[in-house]
Amino acid sequence: MEVRFEYLMPREVESAMAACPTLFLPLGTIEWHGQQNVVGLDAVKAHELCIRAARAGGGIVFPPLYGGVGGLDEPHTFVMDPEVCLESRLLRPWLDQLLREAARQGFKAVIVVTGHYGAAQQIAVREAAVRMSKVLNIPILGTPEYFLALDEQYHGDHAAAFETSIMMHLFPDKVDLDRLEGSPPYQGIGGLDPKEHASAEMGKRFCDAIVGRLAGLAKAMPAWDPETCRRFRNAEEALINRQLVLAGKRGTAWEGWRNIRDGAFDPYPALLAEGRFEEIIALTEGL
Repeated sequence: MEVRFEYLMPREVESAMAACPTLFLPLGTIEWHGQQNVVGLDAVKAHELCIRAARAGGGIVFPPLYGGVGGLDEPHTFVMDPEVCLESRLLRPWLDQLLREAARQGFKAVIVVTGHYGAAQQIAVREAAVRMSKVLNIPILGTPEYFLALDEQYHGDHAAAFETSIMMHLFPDKVDLDRLEGSPPYQGIGGLDPKEHASAEMGKRFCDAIVGRLAGLAKAMPAWDPETCRRFRNAEEALINRQLVLAGKRGTAWEGWRNIRDGAFDPYPALLAEGRFEEIIALTEGL
């Protein structure tokens, strides 16, 4: 089933929107992801996860944006906004206008999925989603994909075992572990050694969780009543506010993630999927 916006004809767009008026916006960048992965990994990954979710739960997938905040100081990396640019000079206004257009076109919910997830990128995406949810009066989720599989112990990495495993599942022909020479640490890789720990099986476990949550949300969000939208927005706003406060106190954007790898936010995906938004607000205190 075709769900990619750019390949749909007008009647197909109208039929898909009548069935499920949710728009997926996948984000990524062009960035070094080790010798073993393609440089478009972030956007390629996010786009494919959105496609699979739309096929399972409904919705339409917008073409991926290859550009974001930050990027490693490594070859073949396009940095559009500096890594420390929390306000995002380019991504933020671009997202704002895309979301305005989504609402103008008649979509009743938007899910923004970023496969590129430096701290500033995550802040820019979630902040835009919360703010534009208020402006447009529709529910908008802005999240890195790994937040939807935290309970599967997918806590994010850079080109290491987790991302490489996802690519081994989604696009096995785009991963070549034999290109990793020598021993870790490898150039531009942050996390567990992919040669030792990456597997398509682990990637499938992560992707199944992410796609399942995305598909469920795509079905549910357009039908949320105003009170549910308000509760959802309050939870997402509590999360982004907590991360910004911690960043300000400690002087580093990553401070709001300091306990995530220890499991402090692992209940989030299930709470989000089940609409237990007040419990998400309580959870933010553990960041």
